[in-house]
Amino acid sequence: MAYISFKPTDYFNTLLYTGNGSARSLTGVGFQPDFTWVKDRGNTEDHSLWDVTQGAAYYVSSNGNWATSNMANGLTAWGADGFTAGGNNSTNNSGRNYVAWNWRMGTTSGLSGGTLTPSAYSINTTAKQGIYKYTGTGSTATIAHGLTSAPSAIFIKRLDGTNNWACYMKSAGNTKYTILNTDGAIQTGSAFWNDTSPTSTVFTIEDNVTVNTSGQDYVAYAFCDVPGYFQQGVYTGNADATKGTFIYTGFSPAYVFVKNDASSENWHGYDNKRNTFNVRDLTLDPDQSSAESTLSGIDFTSSGFSLRTTATWGNGNAATYRYWAWAADPMIGSAGNPGLAK
Repeated sequence: MAYISFKPTDYFNTLLYTGNGSARSLTGVGFQPDFTWVKDRGNTEDHSLWDVTQGAAYYVSSNGNWATSNMANGLTAWGADGFTAGGNNSTNNSGRNYVAWNWRMGTTSGLSGGTLTPSAYSINTTAKQGIYKYTGTGSTATIAHGLTSAPSAIFIKRLDGTNNWACYMKSAGNTKYTILNTDGAIQTGSAFWNDTSPTSTVFTIEDNVTVNTSGQDYVAYAFCDVPGYFQQGVYTGNADATKGTFIYTGFSPAYVFVKNDASSENWHGYDNKRNTFNVRDLTLDPDQSSAESTLSGIDFTSSGFSLRTTATWGNGNAATYRYWAWAADPMIGSAGNPGLAK
């Protein structure tokens, strides 16, 4: 059983809204976000990822390798129950439909250790997730994450240059990585993680322009496996749309995205707000600027998710897949009470 001492929606929540073309406060998240990821659902627009370590107005894009940008009238502030958006196409064009995925961190002091100290950070030791802005050293370095468990997923983006995203996954190990902004295959090499897995105190980055060149700025997002809240893992497809591969997470998912280890396969993201019932077939792809599309998809269950497709993106026969899943409801609470999942 997945025991949990908090509500997942206190640390991750999805907000849907329709743009009005002018500055507005968007509420209903349920907490003050520290990391907000916005996508125009109906049009070709870049994903925009905003976090407190860079400050409002600056964003990076999951579907691009470009440097951080200052977007006028994009996301201009965070509030107690959401965020404020201007009238930019990426966040609030009149009549357009948007989705915003939001994470709460919040602790911005007290971090110590490692050989490289972030210039800004925001962490949460309950949900065990954190954001770290740092300047590269040009030599192998360790960064204290403060999460008390070893991260199972880390995403890093260079802020002042055109470099791809580097993604660490516990399920793949410290000699492999994926690129968030491409449909490329999983890669093997020590260039990013120095063949060293994260520990309960630090994660390691190699001397490489993608993650750690001297004098260059970077942002890292880290998540630990937390029973009942977040899980990064791997599964093997069976090419059966009726009895598709089932992945046990111990919770009813709120948001899942999946990547085939093979090349020429996009990342695909499904959530419980754009689709409120099974089969979840509305996907937004983190590596693409394209609009939301309908793609034979995923069933969310009380204890995980199952693939309802034979397609190679998610359930090809004997193919290997990596997934990232955040919870809507755990199966059971910390006191042994049943969770709220359906």
